[in-house]
Amino acid sequence: MMMSEANKHTDEVNPDPIEWIDIHAHFDMLEDPPELVIQKAQAAGVRRMITIGTEPNDFEFVRATAQKFFPVVACTLGVHPHQGVVYNDEVAAYLRAHLGEPEVVAVGEIGLDYHYNQSPTEEQRAAFRAQLAIAEEFGMPVQIHTRDADEDTVTILSEFKGRVRGVIHCFTGTPWLARQCLDLGYNISMSGVVTFKNAEELRQTCKFIPLDRIHVETDSPFLAPVPQRGKKNQPAFVVHTAQFVADLHGVELAELARRTNENARQLFPKLKW
Repeated sequence: MMMSEANKHTDEVNPDPIEWIDIHAHFDMLEDPPELVIQKAQAAGVRRMITIGTEPNDFEFVRATAQKFFPVVACTLGVHPHQGVVYNDEVAAYLRAHLGEPEVVAVGEIGLDYHYNQSPTEEQRAAFRAQLAIAEEFGMPVQIHTRDADEDTVTILSEFKGRVRGVIHCFTGTPWLARQCLDLGYNISMSGVVTFKNAEELRQTCKFIPLDRIHVETDSPFLAPVPQRGKKNQPAFVVHTAQFVADLHGVELAELARRTNENARQLFPKLKW
């Protein structure tokens, strides 16, 4: 792709060779087709992206997208807590059938969400445990969603301590949750939420996350960071969150890029660079 061609589609242009990975984006929910999303992202220096499976209805799209654009785009497969009621033996069989594909780099997005409770809590917990067990079976990392479920999240992750690795994506929890997850061996990912003016506690939490355990993401199309608030989020915007996180840690942007890229390589060994 010619850079000049990409620049026609976005004002998010990378002025230097710093490169990023957006570890969590929902390509199936974006308005632009994958080709244009990738074009805009690469113009901004976003070299790699992971598109996320959340339920059986999106599995084929995320797999097809990753197959077509791998290694620039990889994917995950998993059942989000909102869809916990749909997790069953058939879904488990689908996961087992496809987790070995080269473009599938993690199990996720899985976890607990007691804020919206779109699935009953018992079903959420059962689906979470079952998918962690599958991740252990396949030696796969996980991408975890947790909201207003701190204690149960820690309890369940503790059951798999030392046997499953992963990342708490779009972290918005308490400092206690962050420390517990770090102690359990999980990395933590910051989204655009950390740039919001009412997120002071999250900013303080971000400061104590070690640089060798931190990631940045967009969670596109949600949670566009400042200065893109009000727009539909996209992988190209991860550079704004990255700059904010670098400033919080008092490091150069290039150093944060080096650290987060290395963290992604370590956590998702199937990624190709």
